[in-house]
Amino acid sequence: MRHSALLFLFLPALACAAAAAQVPQAAQLNPLAVARVFSYDDMTPKAAPNGSVGRNVFSGTLKTGETVAVHETMQPAGTAPNPAHRIQHSELILVQEGTLEFQHDGQTERAMAGSIIYVALGTLHAVKNVGDGPAKYVVIQIGGDTKK
Repeated sequence: MRHSALLFLFLPALACAAAAAQVPQAAQLNPLAVARVFSYDDMTPKAAPNGSVGRNVFSGTLKTGETVAVHETMQPAGTAPNPAHRIQHSELILVQEGTLEFQHDGQTERAMAGSIIYVALGTLHAVKNVGDGPAKYVVIQIGGDTKK
């Protein structure tokens, strides 16, 4: 009876361990298959020729079918931005630090830390750090060509 009582106590722990072992496999195929934390320490920094540093967070598909990709960029002050480009997805750009100039559709707008920029599908646009320090922002790409 004593052994069965111990088994009863450890059975939930064994079930949790088995479930945890399955999560990484599903997450490897699609990082959005299960709820999880994307640790900043796991995001490999990649330096661009203009001095910016980017970190890819993930690219995956929601259970509702939309593709989503997320990356973070740090653009130093005075850095030449990427040239204006047209996107075939929707984007949300969350400004974490600094001031960005958002050029789109013949307009120029400023976005300070805490602001959110929306870039509609097909928009020709560019963002430029116009502050005295680094600008740091997270880009959330939704739908369209986010898997490329």
